Amino acid sequence: MLRKTRIGAALFWFTLLTLLFLDFTGGLHKWLGWLAHIQLIPAIIALHIGIIIVLILLTLLFGRVYCSVICPLGVFQDGVSWVSAQRKKKKRRFRFSPAISWLRYTLLGVFVLALIMGFNWLVAILEPYSAYGRIASTIFAPVYQWGNNLLACVAERADSYLFYSTEVWLKSGLTLAVAIATLTIISILAWRNGRTYCNTICPAGTLLGFFSRFSYFKPIIDADKCNKCGLCARNCKASCINPEDQKIDYSRCVACMNCIGTCNKNALTYARPRGKKDAKDSSRRNFLSAVGMVAVSATLKAQERKVDGGLAIIEDKKIPKRTTPIFPAGAESAKNFGQHCTACQLCVSVCPNQVLRPSEKLDRFMQPEMSYERGYCRPECTKCAEVCPTHAIHPISVAEKSSIQIGHAVWFRRNCLTTKGVKCNNCARHCPTGAIMMVPSNTKDPNSIKIPAIDTSRCIGCGACENLCPARPFSAIHVEGHERHSFI
Repeated sequence: MLRKTRIGAALFWFTLLTLLFLDFTGGLHKWLGWLAHIQLIPAIIALHIGIIIVLILLTLLFGRVYCSVICPLGVFQDGVSWVSAQRKKKKRRFRFSPAISWLRYTLLGVFVLALIMGFNWLVAILEPYSAYGRIASTIFAPVYQWGNNLLACVAERADSYLFYSTEVWLKSGLTLAVAIATLTIISILAWRNGRTYCNTICPAGTLLGFFSRFSYFKPIIDADKCNKCGLCARNCKASCINPEDQKIDYSRCVACMNCIGTCNKNALTYARPRGKKDAKDSSRRNFLSAVGMVAVSATLKAQERKVDGGLAIIEDKKIPKRTTPIFPAGAESAKNFGQHCTACQLCVSVCPNQVLRPSEKLDRFMQPEMSYERGYCRPECTKCAEVCPTHAIHPISVAEKSSIQIGHAVWFRRNCLTTKGVKCNNCARHCPTGAIMMVPSNTKDPNSIKIPAIDTSRCIGCGACENLCPARPFSAIHVEGHERHSFI
């Protein structure tokens, strides 16, 4: 019963969180966005004290149920392991293996140092929620969208508009490569050995392992009933049950409940330990030192639109070289965004205007930045701020969004069509803040061709001018980002 309950809960959470990354309409995040906020590492980075306390208490009560129910990467590994067992027709295929403690703690130390030193690309690669987010948004989402487009095509032939097509495009080749590599490595480990990744590499698993040693409820072996047959160990995907010594490594146990009910002698129960204490003084010292280390680190961290006006084939736009990257409204500053973002790609997935894409530069590797070749950042949209679990993008209202200056527009005379005698006022006509006016190119002749004049004090950097500029391959006007955002 415990195992079935755990599996049901895990599938429920996993399905909802995956849909959050697959949804291209932006509608589900209003109902499911909180699922991203209850992930452990994002909560630590964002200093969501309440969520951190709840997850720690949950672990102290029931063990590492976070890893077996809430963490999407953990549940994904269980799915791969289950498929492997079905194909091999060998359900009881695991065996006890000693903990590789030096590797676990070294990687946890590297992760904490990466947080403190600001090596965000390394944090993003090791963090489990963000790793699954990249897999879902860059590998699963295109397949989901192609399926949607197929349904839209069929529905259209039946004069139904229940579905509508969406453009599928590659946002970042490097991020896709990292996602494929992560998927491959984790799948191989899960296919062969179950939860090897969780108990040797994952920093969240190692961290929660300190707490799970002291959990109130845990699997317990009754030495008087146990005949050391090893059946429990062959069902343990965490490889943490030593049948010979009749001991369980609770720091690696993910509370999957696979061992409960498999014992023919009823020697295994999920209950409160009785008798002598499970942890020695040295374990307690290691536990407290790890908590202190994490607390210190957390405190230190505190489809392409073509505006051609017709059916003519036009040249694609190219991304301009910006002196300063553009970060979403709510990021507050490049420093805050860089320190808190774990590159989970959730904001990229929910962006309806396709202005967010992963960076390919090493200092901001896979962290989203804005570009306006496919759309512009509409002042009424705050979806990225609503779903960000780490406060890399702080929640903002629509009124605040319309007045936050994330950058300013810059005009390039050599690219502008007006300097070639073409009458064009796209940038001024579509500017939502009225920051662009058309003025005579010849101040002495009021009837001369008009050119854009930008009032940078009113420009919020939304990119409407850059996106809708008909000049090719580079827009005649593009946005330069601000290191620190301000209100106009």
